[in-house]
Amino acid sequence: MAGILVAVFWAILVSFLAVVLVRLAQTLRATTKLVADVTEQAVPLLADASATVRSAQTQLDKVDAIASDVQEVTSNASALSTTVASTFGGPLVKVAAFGYGVRQALGRRTEPEPEPA
Repeated sequence: MAGILVAVFWAILVSFLAVVLVRLAQTLRATTKLVADVTEQAVPLLADASATVRSAQTQLDKVDAIASDVQEVTSNASALSTTVASTFGGPLVKVAAFGYGVRQALGRRTEPEPEPA
């Protein structure tokens, strides 16, 4: 009788372990399929992300070139402004002073002479 109980116990234990192993195998298959699907979807996404980063780097290089050109233009404009101011500044001040003097002189000539009292 004890032998039958041990045999039944072992049969139940083996059946239980078989069910656990079958479910574990199903879980592993589902996990493997999930990982394969994620990998299948991730590879194109990574390729797209890499292409986007390369494109962004190209655009940043262009912006950097434009910024350096703008800096050079600003420097040239400043130098031109300084040159124009030094070249024409002195003579223009002299012309303005001369014009002011002429206006003052003409203004005095057109004013009536005050009568002596």
